[in-house]
Amino acid sequence: MDKTIVKCFKNGPYEIQGEVEITDANGKKVSKEGSGSYHLCRCGGTSKKPFCDGTHSRIQFKSE
Repeated sequence: MDKTIVKCFKNGPYEIQGEVEITDANGKKVSKEGSGSYHLCRCGGTSKKPFCDGTHSRIQFKSE
């Protein structure tokens, strides 16, 4: 089994690399086409929750 890696970008999203299953509040699997790398929103402003859409840059999100 490959390792799952979570990176936290300063003033940006979380990046998740590797095998992971993402579900919504009801337990429904949330999938995204791609290379096995996911970017999850931290700023709360994305229109594609839970995935990042780059809004953090526009609103000048600052992480603690």
